[in-house]
Amino acid sequence: MTTRHPRAHTDPAPTVDDAALALRAAEAGAEAVRAHPWHDAAKHHKGGSGDFATTADLAAERAVLDVLRAARPQDAFTGEEYGSGGAAGASRRWLVDPLCGTLNYAVGTHLVGVNVALSEDGRTTAAATADPYTGETYWTDGERACLRRDGADSPLVPSAESRLVDLNLDPPYPNAPEVRVARLLTEPDFEAEFRPRVVSSTIAVAWVAAGRRAAYLTDGHFENCVHFSAGIALCLAAGCTVTDLRGEPLHSGGGGLVVAADARTHARLLELIERQRGGGVRR
Repeated sequence: MTTRHPRAHTDPAPTVDDAALALRAAEAGAEAVRAHPWHDAAKHHKGGSGDFATTADLAAERAVLDVLRAARPQDAFTGEEYGSGGAAGASRRWLVDPLCGTLNYAVGTHLVGVNVALSEDGRTTAAATADPYTGETYWTDGERACLRRDGADSPLVPSAESRLVDLNLDPPYPNAPEVRVARLLTEPDFEAEFRPRVVSSTIAVAWVAAGRRAAYLTDGHFENCVHFSAGIALCLAAGCTVTDLRGEPLHSGGGGLVVAADARTHARLLELIERQRGGGVRR
Protein backbone atom coordinates (compact mmCIF):
# COMPACT_ATOMS: atom_id res chain seq x y z
CA MET A 1 0.00 0.00 0.00
CA THR A 2 1.40 3.37 -0.99
CA THR A 3 2.00 5.65 1.97
CA ARG A 4 0.63 9.13 1.41
CA HIS A 5 1.64 12.04 3.57
CA PRO A 6 -1.44 13.99 4.66
CA ARG A 7 -1.31 17.71 4.08
CA ALA A 8 -2.82 20.48 6.12
CA HIS A 9 -5.98 22.12 4.80
CA THR A 10 -4.06 25.37 4.47
CA ASP A 11 -1.54 23.84 2.06
CA PRO A 12 -2.84 23.98 -1.52
CA ALA A 13 0.10 22.03 -2.99
CA PRO A 14 -0.60 18.32 -3.60
CA THR A 15 1.71 15.84 -1.92
CA VAL A 16 3.53 13.49 -4.31
CA ASP A 17 2.86 9.91 -3.30
CA ASP A 18 5.73 7.52 -2.62
CA ALA A 19 5.38 5.51 -5.83
CA ALA A 20 5.44 8.66 -7.97
CA LEU A 21 8.44 9.86 -6.00
CA ALA A 22 10.29 6.57 -6.49
CA LEU A 23 9.61 6.77 -10.22
CA ARG A 24 10.77 10.36 -10.45
CA ALA A 25 13.93 9.63 -8.46
CA ALA A 26 14.80 6.59 -10.57
CA GLU A 27 14.32 8.58 -13.75
CA ALA A 28 16.59 11.33 -12.39
CA GLY A 29 19.24 8.68 -11.79
CA ALA A 30 18.77 7.31 -15.30
CA GLU A 31 19.23 10.79 -16.76
CA ALA A 32 22.49 11.16 -14.82
CA VAL A 33 23.73 7.83 -16.22
CA ARG A 34 22.97 8.92 -19.78
CA ALA A 35 24.81 12.19 -19.18
CA HIS A 36 28.06 10.30 -18.53
CA PRO A 37 29.32 8.38 -21.60
CA TRP A 38 30.81 5.07 -20.51
CA HIS A 39 34.10 5.61 -22.34
CA ASP A 40 34.75 8.83 -20.42
CA ALA A 41 33.67 7.60 -16.99
CA ALA A 42 36.47 7.39 -14.42
CA LYS A 43 36.61 4.34 -12.16
CA HIS A 44 36.68 4.65 -8.38
CA HIS A 45 38.00 1.42 -6.91
CA LYS A 46 36.44 0.16 -3.68
CA GLY A 47 39.27 -2.17 -2.67
CA GLY A 48 38.06 -5.56 -3.85
CA SER A 49 39.21 -7.21 -7.05
CA GLY A 50 37.08 -5.85 -9.86
CA ASP A 51 34.89 -3.90 -7.43
CA PHE A 52 34.57 -0.28 -8.49
CA ALA A 53 32.12 2.52 -9.04
CA THR A 54 32.22 4.93 -11.94
CA THR A 55 31.54 8.61 -12.28
CA ALA A 56 28.07 7.65 -13.50
CA ASP A 57 27.32 5.58 -10.36
CA LEU A 58 28.21 8.50 -8.13
CA ALA A 59 26.35 11.09 -10.19
CA ALA A 60 23.24 8.91 -10.43
CA GLU A 61 23.13 8.32 -6.67
CA ARG A 62 23.47 12.04 -6.00
CA ALA A 63 20.63 12.74 -8.45
CA VAL A 64 18.36 10.15 -6.83
CA LEU A 65 19.10 11.36 -3.31
CA ASP A 66 18.55 15.00 -4.28
CA VAL A 67 15.02 14.14 -5.40
CA LEU A 68 14.23 12.00 -2.37
CA ARG A 69 15.68 14.32 0.24
CA ALA A 70 13.88 17.35 -1.17
CA ALA A 71 10.52 15.56 -0.91
CA ARG A 72 11.10 13.43 2.21
CA PRO A 73 13.71 15.13 4.41
CA GLN A 74 12.64 13.14 7.49
CA ASP A 75 13.19 9.73 5.84
CA ALA A 76 16.37 7.66 6.11
CA PHE A 77 18.41 6.63 3.08
CA THR A 78 20.81 3.84 2.15
CA GLY A 79 22.73 4.08 -1.11
CA GLU A 80 25.23 1.68 -2.57
CA GLU A 81 27.92 4.34 -3.02
CA TYR A 82 27.42 6.93 -0.28
CA GLY A 83 26.11 4.67 2.46
CA SER A 84 23.38 5.41 4.98
CA GLY A 85 21.91 8.61 6.32
CA GLY A 86 19.12 9.45 8.72
CA ALA A 87 18.07 7.72 11.91
CA ALA A 88 19.37 4.16 12.19
CA GLY A 89 16.02 2.86 13.40
CA ALA A 90 13.86 4.88 11.01
CA SER A 91 10.62 3.17 9.99
CA ARG A 92 10.94 4.62 6.46
CA ARG A 93 14.16 4.01 4.57
CA TRP A 94 14.87 4.55 0.87
CA LEU A 95 17.16 1.95 -0.73
CA VAL A 96 19.14 3.20 -3.74
CA ASP A 97 21.19 1.25 -6.25
CA PRO A 98 22.17 4.00 -8.69
CA LEU A 99 23.62 1.81 -11.45
CA CYS A 100 23.01 -1.92 -11.23
CA GLY A 101 25.28 -3.40 -13.85
CA THR A 102 28.35 -1.22 -13.37
CA LEU A 103 30.61 -3.77 -15.07
CA ASN A 104 28.25 -3.81 -18.06
CA TYR A 105 28.17 -0.02 -18.22
CA ALA A 106 31.95 0.29 -17.93
CA VAL A 107 32.46 -1.64 -21.18
CA GLY A 108 29.61 -0.04 -23.09
CA THR A 109 27.07 -2.84 -22.60
CA HIS A 110 23.76 -1.05 -22.07
CA LEU A 111 22.15 -3.57 -19.74
CA VAL A 112 21.78 -1.63 -16.51
CA GLY A 113 19.11 -0.31 -14.18
CA VAL A 114 18.59 2.37 -11.55
CA ASN A 115 16.79 0.93 -8.51
CA VAL A 116 14.87 2.92 -5.91
CA ALA A 117 12.74 1.29 -3.19
CA LEU A 118 11.03 2.47 -0.02
CA SER A 119 11.17 0.08 2.92
CA GLU A 120 8.62 0.77 5.66
CA ASP A 121 9.06 -1.35 8.76
CA GLY A 122 10.78 -4.00 6.64
CA ARG A 123 8.19 -4.06 3.84
CA THR A 124 8.75 -2.48 0.42
CA THR A 125 5.80 -0.19 -0.23
CA ALA A 126 6.97 1.68 -3.33
CA ALA A 127 9.68 1.01 -5.89
CA ALA A 128 10.93 1.83 -9.35
CA THR A 129 13.57 0.49 -11.73
CA ALA A 130 14.59 2.79 -14.58
CA ASP A 131 16.40 1.70 -17.74
CA PRO A 132 18.58 4.64 -18.81
CA TYR A 133 18.92 3.47 -22.40
CA THR A 134 15.35 2.48 -23.32
CA GLY A 135 13.70 5.30 -21.38
CA GLU A 136 11.43 2.76 -19.67
CA THR A 137 10.69 2.78 -15.95
CA TYR A 138 9.03 -0.08 -14.08
CA TRP A 139 7.21 1.03 -10.94
CA THR A 140 4.91 -0.21 -8.19
CA ASP A 141 2.93 1.25 -5.32
CA GLY A 142 2.81 -2.15 -3.63
CA GLU A 143 -0.46 -3.07 -5.32
CA ARG A 144 -0.16 -2.10 -8.98
CA ALA A 145 2.88 -2.81 -11.16
CA CYS A 146 3.28 -0.72 -14.30
CA LEU A 147 5.66 0.24 -17.07
CA ARG A 148 6.07 3.94 -17.78
CA ARG A 149 7.02 4.59 -21.40
CA ASP A 150 6.75 7.97 -23.15
CA GLY A 151 4.72 9.29 -20.23
CA ALA A 152 2.09 6.55 -20.41
CA ASP A 153 1.59 3.62 -18.03
CA SER A 154 0.70 0.05 -18.92
CA PRO A 155 0.30 -2.87 -16.49
CA LEU A 156 3.13 -5.36 -16.12
CA VAL A 157 1.95 -8.80 -17.21
CA PRO A 158 4.25 -11.74 -16.40
CA SER A 159 4.55 -14.52 -18.95
CA ALA A 160 6.71 -17.65 -19.15
CA GLU A 161 6.18 -18.00 -22.89
CA SER A 162 9.74 -16.99 -23.82
CA ARG A 163 11.24 -19.75 -21.61
CA LEU A 164 14.17 -17.37 -21.05
CA VAL A 165 15.62 -17.73 -17.56
CA ASP A 166 18.15 -15.25 -16.26
CA LEU A 167 20.85 -16.63 -13.95
CA ASN A 168 22.91 -14.36 -11.74
CA LEU A 169 26.37 -15.88 -11.47
CA ASP A 170 27.90 -13.23 -9.22
CA PRO A 171 28.85 -14.06 -5.59
CA PRO A 172 28.11 -14.45 -2.74
CA TYR A 173 26.92 -18.07 -2.72
CA PRO A 174 25.57 -18.87 0.77
CA ASN A 175 24.01 -22.14 -0.48
CA ALA A 176 27.26 -23.45 -1.99
CA PRO A 177 28.64 -26.02 -2.34
CA GLU A 178 25.34 -27.87 -1.99
CA VAL A 179 23.54 -25.67 -4.51
CA ARG A 180 24.96 -23.45 -7.22
CA VAL A 181 22.71 -21.64 -9.67
CA ALA A 182 25.43 -21.95 -12.31
CA ARG A 183 25.07 -25.75 -12.31
CA LEU A 184 21.72 -25.39 -14.02
CA LEU A 185 23.68 -24.52 -17.15
CA THR A 186 24.85 -28.14 -17.34
CA GLU A 187 21.55 -29.74 -16.30
CA PRO A 188 20.10 -31.59 -19.35
CA ASP A 189 16.47 -31.04 -18.32
CA PHE A 190 17.04 -27.34 -17.78
CA GLU A 191 18.69 -27.17 -21.18
CA ALA A 192 15.74 -28.98 -22.76
CA GLU A 193 13.06 -26.74 -21.24
CA PHE A 194 14.61 -23.29 -20.82
CA ARG A 195 17.06 -20.93 -22.47
CA PRO A 196 19.54 -19.36 -20.04
CA ARG A 197 20.54 -15.72 -20.11
CA VAL A 198 23.13 -13.91 -17.99
CA VAL A 199 22.43 -10.18 -18.01
CA SER A 200 24.35 -9.41 -14.78
CA SER A 201 21.98 -6.64 -13.77
CA THR A 202 18.80 -6.66 -11.71
CA ILE A 203 17.02 -5.00 -14.63
CA ALA A 204 16.34 -8.66 -15.51
CA VAL A 205 14.23 -9.07 -12.36
CA ALA A 206 11.93 -6.32 -13.63
CA TRP A 207 11.80 -8.15 -16.96
CA VAL A 208 10.16 -11.13 -15.25
CA ALA A 209 7.35 -8.85 -14.08
CA ALA A 210 7.07 -7.47 -17.62
CA GLY A 211 6.90 -10.86 -19.36
CA ARG A 212 10.32 -10.51 -20.96
CA ARG A 213 11.83 -13.32 -18.87
CA ALA A 214 10.22 -16.52 -17.64
CA ALA A 215 12.27 -16.48 -14.45
CA TYR A 216 15.29 -15.14 -12.58
CA LEU A 217 17.51 -17.08 -10.16
CA THR A 218 20.33 -16.05 -7.86
CA ASP A 219 21.91 -16.99 -4.56
CA GLY A 220 22.46 -14.50 -1.74
CA HIS A 221 20.55 -12.71 1.02
CA PHE A 222 18.38 -9.76 0.06
CA GLU A 223 16.54 -8.30 3.04
CA ASN A 224 16.59 -4.49 2.67
CA CYS A 225 19.01 -4.95 -0.23
CA VAL A 226 19.63 -1.92 -2.43
CA HIS A 227 20.14 -4.19 -5.46
CA PHE A 228 17.07 -6.43 -5.31
CA SER A 229 14.35 -4.73 -3.26
CA ALA A 230 12.86 -2.81 -6.18
CA GLY A 231 12.77 -5.79 -8.54
CA ILE A 232 11.28 -8.12 -5.92
CA ALA A 233 8.55 -5.57 -5.15
CA LEU A 234 7.73 -5.22 -8.85
CA CYS A 235 7.43 -8.98 -9.27
CA LEU A 236 5.27 -9.44 -6.18
CA ALA A 237 2.88 -6.69 -7.27
CA ALA A 238 2.72 -8.13 -10.79
CA GLY A 239 1.70 -11.55 -9.45
CA CYS A 240 4.91 -13.50 -9.99
CA THR A 241 5.86 -16.43 -7.76
CA VAL A 242 8.73 -15.35 -5.50
CA THR A 243 10.61 -17.54 -2.98
CA ASP A 244 14.08 -18.44 -1.82
CA LEU A 245 16.02 -21.34 -3.36
CA ARG A 246 14.17 -23.83 -1.14
CA GLY A 247 10.74 -22.60 -2.11
CA GLU A 248 10.31 -20.90 1.27
CA PRO A 249 9.32 -17.27 1.84
CA LEU A 250 12.10 -14.76 1.25
CA HIS A 251 14.28 -13.80 4.20
CA SER A 252 13.33 -16.96 6.13
CA GLY A 253 16.96 -18.07 6.33
CA GLY A 254 17.53 -20.29 3.32
CA GLY A 255 18.88 -17.58 1.07
CA GLY A 256 18.68 -17.12 -2.66
CA LEU A 257 15.91 -15.97 -4.92
CA VAL A 258 13.64 -17.67 -7.45
CA VAL A 259 11.30 -15.31 -9.30
CA ALA A 260 9.05 -16.97 -11.88
CA ALA A 261 6.30 -15.66 -14.11
CA ASP A 262 3.95 -18.44 -13.02
CA ALA A 263 3.66 -21.20 -10.43
CA ARG A 264 4.33 -24.00 -12.93
CA THR A 265 7.66 -22.54 -14.06
CA HIS A 266 8.61 -21.87 -10.45
CA ALA A 267 7.85 -25.47 -9.41
CA ARG A 268 9.90 -26.89 -12.27
CA LEU A 269 12.90 -24.75 -11.43
CA LEU A 270 12.71 -25.81 -7.78
CA GLU A 271 12.71 -29.46 -8.89
CA LEU A 272 15.92 -28.88 -10.84
CA ILE A 273 17.50 -27.07 -7.91
CA GLU A 274 16.57 -29.87 -5.50
CA ARG A 275 18.43 -32.37 -7.63
CA GLN A 276 21.63 -30.63 -6.61
CA ARG A 277 20.89 -31.26 -2.95
CA GLY A 278 20.74 -34.99 -3.55
CA GLY A 279 17.50 -35.23 -1.63
CA GLY A 280 15.09 -35.87 -4.48
CA VAL A 281 12.31 -33.62 -5.71
CA ARG A 282 10.71 -31.25 -3.22
CA ARG A 283 6.97 -31.83 -2.78
